[in-house]
Amino acid sequence: MGKPPLIDFNNISVIKEDRLILDQISITVDAGENIALIGPNGSGKSSLIKVMTREYYPLSGAPDLRMKIMGEELWNIFDLRRQLGIITTDLQNLCLRDVTVFETVLSGFFSSIGIYDIYNITVEMKATAYEILKFLNISHLSDKKMTQISTGEARKVLIARALVHDPQALVLDEPANSLDMKSSSQFRKTISGIAKAGKNIILATHDLSDIIPEISRVILIKDGKIFADGPKEAILTNDNLTALFDVPITVQKNGQYYIAFC
Repeated sequence: MGKPPLIDFNNISVIKEDRLILDQISITVDAGENIALIGPNGSGKSSLIKVMTREYYPLSGAPDLRMKIMGEELWNIFDLRRQLGIITTDLQNLCLRDVTVFETVLSGFFSSIGIYDIYNITVEMKATAYEILKFLNISHLSDKKMTQISTGEARKVLIARALVHDPQALVLDEPANSLDMKSSSQFRKTISGIAKAGKNIILATHDLSDIIPEISRVILIKDGKIFADGPKEAILTNDNLTALFDVPITVQKNGQYYIAFC
């Protein structure tokens, strides 16, 4: 028997500050499937990510409401976040403290920012942290403080922190924000490598160039609703993107990546 879907949502609506930010969202993501959520700022893509990570909860009482993750409705929040490695700009800002890269990676075992319980750090935890830093080619940063490294390097450290639990999926919300072109390229290669190693990738972005080749399905979100959903090649068209962003857009393919022009 195969694995249950990673995400199995039906009729999800969310209200924040008296505003409907998600409107009857239904989405299924199979185990092993890599997807991108594309939409303008304020479209609801980050809110949908927060439903996945249980930061937001849907309105109760909706007909046929379903919010399963890996086949389960009920989760201990810390157990869930070990299975969904989360990478966000907000998390990176929280991690920009006067602690070392190695300590930051180890903090993933405790769902903390920094290490406060040094007596519970095991030899196995340290070995795992070193192994992941080596896998991501940032072991040379181990002793540097988070405040001493570049934004692109810090983003890789967050990935390492997320991977210590060997999660089933990485959930990335606008991962290339504030990265320069070189750092963005390196970051995409890192995520591609992780996808090839067998992790689900759920990516929320407004930038088509963030969509790595391993992502085969794209979901467009507009005004809190699913605007279009399907294979990447069928969804990333001039007409779809123009309607999504309300501005004339031309989509071009550059090798295995997509770029868009206004």
